[in-house]
Amino acid sequence: MTSIDLNADLGEGFGRWQLTDDERLLSVVTSANVACGFHAGDPVTMRRVCELAAARGVRIGAQVSYRDLAGFGRRAMDVPSAELTAEVAYQIGALEVFARAAGTRVSYVKPHGALYNRVVHDEEQAAAVVAGVLLADATLPVLGLPGSRLLEAAGKAGLEAVTEAFADRAYTEEGTLVPRGQEGAVVTDPEAVVERSLGLARDRVVTARSGARIEVGARSLCLHGDTPGAVELARRVRERLESSGIRVEAFV
Repeated sequence: MTSIDLNADLGEGFGRWQLTDDERLLSVVTSANVACGFHAGDPVTMRRVCELAAARGVRIGAQVSYRDLAGFGRRAMDVPSAELTAEVAYQIGALEVFARAAGTRVSYVKPHGALYNRVVHDEEQAAAVVAGVLLADATLPVLGLPGSRLLEAAGKAGLEAVTEAFADRAYTEEGTLVPRGQEGAVVTDPEAVVERSLGLARDRVVTARSGARIEVGARSLCLHGDTPGAVELARRVRERLESSGIRVEAFV
């Protein structure tokens, strides 16, 4: 039976401000990318999400990013390699404290926003992220875009490289994501997102913005938690996958 993991970005609040419906999304997804305080999140939020995830058997991932609270980690930044390595390790370590307190552990690492997009092509930044993962825990898988420099570097370093896809993001013919600043970068039609999810999970293909069908081999499917109606959409995606004979389960 075909299987796929469903991951979502969670814990993306700060203080009294909350962006994602963490508790309800954790009833749908199998992996939680938890913000570690650099683009969003704070100690109280991180602890709460870890406790909720542990109670539901959802795997916890460290969503590491550039230090950019004001820009939500989506602004391009030039961070020296040694600094980025230390900051990635720091974020993983911080989340690990709360994961262990909840009776579980950090199970994987995924970059966020501008860092995620940067390490698709930038070998130096990709190597710095991988070095940070190795410094924190050399057993952690790394989640990223198929064909990215990040997954290439992770594999060379002996880390498990896990591919993911996005049902609600537009793709270029090269298999990369259309930048958020461009028109049509985000797929907003719920039915289209559900159908794209099925295509990615069952057939390993998606329609690019140009109309071309491209192959996207992914073990995990990302559902963004900060979009309107995110919880209901996530439920619809999971129901459609399971009714089509696809097993939804964590990749780790």
